[in-house]
Amino acid sequence: MKRSNIDASQMELTDKVVTIKRVTKVVKGGRNMRFSALVVVGDGNGHVGVGLGKATEIPEAVRKGREDAAKNMISVAMDEVGSITHDYTGQYGSANVLLKKSPEGTGIIAGGPVRIVCEMAGIKNIRTKSLGSNNKQNVVLATLKGLEALKSPAEVAARRGKSAEDFKN
Repeated sequence: MKRSNIDASQMELTDKVVTIKRVTKVVKGGRNMRFSALVVVGDGNGHVGVGLGKATEIPEAVRKGREDAAKNMISVAMDEVGSITHDYTGQYGSANVLLKKSPEGTGIIAGGPVRIVCEMAGIKNIRTKSLGSNNKQNVVLATLKGLEALKSPAEVAARRGKSAEDFKN
């Protein structure tokens, strides 16, 4: 995942832990236990990031995950009703996440990992469907890739040399 140019130090970030896994490595003297934490951070205003932290203690793994997520922030293109600007399917590995634009009052219709990413990004109305793999890490990363690829009407208009009003429906 590419590093963003969003300065996370000036934002009020909230974080949520998606999953904590206990990882065991078998060595000559026995087993080494470590923890891996997948953390999503966001400001609830169109910025979200995902990070993975690994450590021998759970709180340390969560802290590292939070720091990594703050470094990997993206901006999400949203419309005036708190939904995404257009439908899109995000892909990461064999996980596919279908993101659908929704009208006011729909709420967040999404499964666990996708719901957390949408809530942290500040999306209010969206319908999603997770397809393919249900690995939490890949589903979160597919959602993030999908949200990152969204374009605002202004961006599309600038690229095509038209006015933004031509793209509003």
